[in-house]
Amino acid sequence: MITIREIDGQHKSDARIPNDSFPLFGRIAPSYRDGKWDYELIRYAPEDVSEMCFPDEGYDPDSMPDSIFLGAYDDESCVGLILLQPGNFRYMYVADLKVKHEYRRQHIGRMLIDKARKTSAQHGYRGLYLQCQDNNPGAFLFYINSGFYIGGLDTNIYRHTKQEGKADILLYCENDERP
Repeated sequence: MITIREIDGQHKSDARIPNDSFPLFGRIAPSYRDGKWDYELIRYAPEDVSEMCFPDEGYDPDSMPDSIFLGAYDDESCVGLILLQPGNFRYMYVADLKVKHEYRRQHIGRMLIDKARKTSAQHGYRGLYLQCQDNNPGAFLFYINSGFYIGGLDTNIYRHTKQEGKADILLYCENDERP
């Protein structure tokens, strides 16, 4: 049975859960018309589908005292992580969310989001926000299906980097139902 709990000092090495790869099967094209955000999923041809894996972060909770690490545990084994950080406004920032490859599609990511929403409310926040790369449709669709909505688009974040040409979609969710 999977349980979600805050990673305490005794289990701080669990915050170093490694990243696993994920498929890049398309890109999300957001649009803003008449005061509303929408999106289109543009699927890649099968020969253009690839995988990506972010470098491992090696988080050290002792050096991140304002951050909250929530772990998903299968017995005592950490199989997922969500990292929350203080926001500068009414939304707490989701800095990272990951689930081990063999545990995906078991609703563990959703369980982590639900616990993060409760945790952010306990800290006085109205909801959560995060950034999702436009070429990661799997993550984007997961967040949309978990109650997030588009709140903005940053087309300059990757200028002058190896990832030039990508954009970040800003996503938000409320701790209760969206107004």
